[in-house]
Amino acid sequence: MDQIVFLDYAGVAVFAATGALSASRKQLDIVSFLFLAAVTGVGGGTVRDLILGVPVFWVANHDYLAVCAAMATVVYFTAHLIESRYRLLLWLDAVGLAAYSTYGAWKGLVVTGSAPVAIVTGLLTATLGGILRDQLAGEPSVLMRREIYVTAAMAGTVVFSLLHIAGLPLVAAAVAAFTVAFSIRAGALRYGWSIPPYKGRPGRRPEDIG
Repeated sequence: MDQIVFLDYAGVAVFAATGALSASRKQLDIVSFLFLAAVTGVGGGTVRDLILGVPVFWVANHDYLAVCAAMATVVYFTAHLIESRYRLLLWLDAVGLAAYSTYGAWKGLVVTGSAPVAIVTGLLTATLGGILRDQLAGEPSVLMRREIYVTAAMAGTVVFSLLHIAGLPLVAAAVAAFTVAFSIRAGALRYGWSIPPYKGRPGRRPEDIG
């Protein structure tokens, strides 16, 4: 149990750091650093818990907010030392994606016992924080990049759900799922892996249809 909860804290911490990095790129004030770090760090998990009908994790345990605040403060004083903050943001996001997809899948299984629900809760936990961050900070959305993103999170949730249901020890299933999700996303960032896009004609505006 303690080992899987570590993934929750890790996901919150690295996502909070990416939120603060977005604030640094826009040259915002410390309050904005704290806000973006918190929204990014707990956003996906909040929606997950509301859907599952369980107490929202950061309301029940304020340590998560302290983690977000700590990461925001660290980034505020150190971001200027980083040569490429957007590249670091993407790689930290990949770590958060892998950690949070695994933890979200675990929580979905614990609460419902359903693998399909676990896959959905893992995806929501892993992706919503980053989507909110990009929308609020005016950054290019990670969801709209050509490289594989959601698919990496889905692979992690599927691997964890199958291995956990098959009876593999919790830590082993979590490590395998994290490794799969991070490896796919890392390969997408490093080598530009992508899924073939839709090739149909683009959509038309209503006024273009006569």
